[in-house]
Amino acid sequence: MTNTEDTRTGGKVLPITRWGTPVMHEVTKPVEHFDEELHQLVRDMFATMAAADGVGLAATQVGLGLSVFVYDCPDADMVMRRGVVCNPVVTLPEGKDRVLDSSEEGCLSHPGGYASVSRPDRAVCHGLDEFGNPVEVIGTGLLARCLQHETDHLNGTVYGDRIPSRARRKLDREVADLAWRYPDDWPVSPKLTAAVPPGAAE
Repeated sequence: MTNTEDTRTGGKVLPITRWGTPVMHEVTKPVEHFDEELHQLVRDMFATMAAADGVGLAATQVGLGLSVFVYDCPDADMVMRRGVVCNPVVTLPEGKDRVLDSSEEGCLSHPGGYASVSRPDRAVCHGLDEFGNPVEVIGTGLLARCLQHETDHLNGTVYGDRIPSRARRKLDREVADLAWRYPDDWPVSPKLTAAVPPGAAE
């Protein structure tokens, strides 16, 4: 059965794992079984990504050291692209074809903070879908950044590892200042939208 609608809808929202948790900083194991257990994980990852208003989500971000990510992200032409990649390998342009984009980047596992990260503006990702079929995703614009960001996760790298230490300290302060908005089980429990932390005005 290769009904992608069945594997990309109907999942349950899971808590998002935060930076500092060991699984976020370890290389994942390859997907070997393209079975119902994987399909349920994919459903749950799509549901979790949507609940958190994300454009991509790696399995490490729901606490599993498995090489798979999902995405629902616009490309440079603002065309929404949606899919699953298991065991991804990203190829980046080199030489004169390599154009860096220094845009702000965020991460659902370090919510509330953003930092400028230089990445190539084009990326090609090869892997397998949730049924074991070969896939190729050509990413431009935000999708290129997403493919690199999610593949980094599966290699145990967070984008904070790619910025200078001074920028990392500023990023961590921003996240700490807004931590009260994000319950421990977010997005199972929604983000708080009050103007100030509970009790701050008392």
